[in-house]
Amino acid sequence: MSEEQTGWNRDQMAARAAKELQDGYYVNLGIGIPTLVANHIPDGMQVTLQSENGMLGIGPFPYDDEVDPDLINAGKQTISELPHSAYFDSATSFAMIRGGHIDLTVLGAMEVAENGDIANWMIPGKMIKGMGGAMDLVAGVKKIIVVMDHTSKAGDAKFIPSCTLPLTGTNVVDMIITNLGVFHRPDHNSPFRLIELASGVTADEIADKTTAHYDVAL
Repeated sequence: MSEEQTGWNRDQMAARAAKELQDGYYVNLGIGIPTLVANHIPDGMQVTLQSENGMLGIGPFPYDDEVDPDLINAGKQTISELPHSAYFDSATSFAMIRGGHIDLTVLGAMEVAENGDIANWMIPGKMIKGMGGAMDLVAGVKKIIVVMDHTSKAGDAKFIPSCTLPLTGTNVVDMIITNLGVFHRPDHNSPFRLIELASGVTADEIADKTTAHYDVAL
């Protein structure tokens, strides 16, 4: 008989991130798990999704018979439009981001440091498609949430004392959501605090799989 699942799966992690949305927010979602946040926007809440490649007002993922190959987001996923969707060049899109007009972004990460540094764009020696918009997002967006697995495939901690990979931004992350729990800090001068455990997970398990220093507020 298989053991009961402990921790959150990808969809549950995205659902937890969606709880941070507020009515009227303009939101940018990174590739991977963050794209799933769009599926969990609460009914009746008005949230406008923005994409770096030049779209404001992104609809749900289309069914197979609704796919328009010319309509994609910055992660090259096919998407749908809404009656109020707006299109513009990427320079205008990045002006929105750099100008502080996006309220929240949800990003994936390879590493997050205890001081809020994030590394999420490359691993030295491996081919990359480019740095994308993450560096602009962490510099210009008001709230930065990272959604990631708590450990790497090799079992190494990803929430660590200091990043070892090339940085995307320094002292920028406000919240970390992993498959094991949630860390938050009220400001960029405060340490992260463990504020929530995923189902079936203990604080000791998180401590065993985390090398970063953090407070516990459970």
